[in-house]
Amino acid sequence: NQTLQEGFAVVVRTFEILETKADIVDKPGARELPPVSQGIEFRDVSFQYDAQPVLEHITLKVPVGRIIAIVGGSGAGKSTMANLIPRFYDVTSGAILIDGVDIRDVTIRSLRSQISMVTQEIILFNDSIRHNIAYGSMDKSDEEIRASAEAAHAHDFIMDNPGGYDAVIGEHGVKLSGGQKQRIAIARALLKNAPILILDEATSSLDSKAEAEVQVALERLMEGRTTFIIAHRLSTIKKADRIIVLSEGRIAEQGTHGDLMASRGEYHKLYT
Repeated sequence: NQTLQEGFAVVVRTFEILETKADIVDKPGARELPPVSQGIEFRDVSFQYDAQPVLEHITLKVPVGRIIAIVGGSGAGKSTMANLIPRFYDVTSGAILIDGVDIRDVTIRSLRSQISMVTQEIILFNDSIRHNIAYGSMDKSDEEIRASAEAAHAHDFIMDNPGGYDAVIGEHGVKLSGGQKQRIAIARALLKNAPILILDEATSSLDSKAEAEVQVALERLMEGRTTFIIAHRLSTIKKADRIIVLSEGRIAEQGTHGDLMASRGEYHKLYT
């Protein structure tokens, strides 16, 4: 009876989650988003959370294939700006457009199918390495999984594990180091092969050696993709096509690393 009661308590909590209505849903008549071919635009975007302004009047055009870095102090709105692209939140005013189409006019599934994310906090499961890489892309073949792992510089350490790709990594990947977890996440993103990539503090929790290894894999992942990089370690974004500096929810300045260092403004202060 005690076991049964504990089970009922779990069931109640589980169904509370399953029955929660999503805040972000498809609008009636939402259409499929074609593969991105031109770029992404933030058109006078503002966002507030519980009446607290987070972003104000963000206007930005990102041509396809460009690498955009978003930097700024804590609480400047960097992650929020990136989280608006896959519609984890909806803008309060303004619009985000992909190839000129408001993302609120397309289905959430078709939008998110074109976006990969690698974040500081990697979601890994108590399952095999193979299944963790293929999460969200379970139709991929073993050959494709291996190719993604090789491109992410993960294949060698995977094969060093007893069991190789079938090795179980424990809850939250407890049997892996921080750098290994990140390379599993990068392999997952490579396997998905989405045209839009969001890197949110992807190396901030790593030591220098692990960061160097992961950075090589990230450069491979960014090739040919429209990429948004959020970073505190500004040394990782020098190669960005454009750097956006946020301050109190607004774009304070933007340009290349060289241009912003020469102007000796907010970016120069953050960098030094």
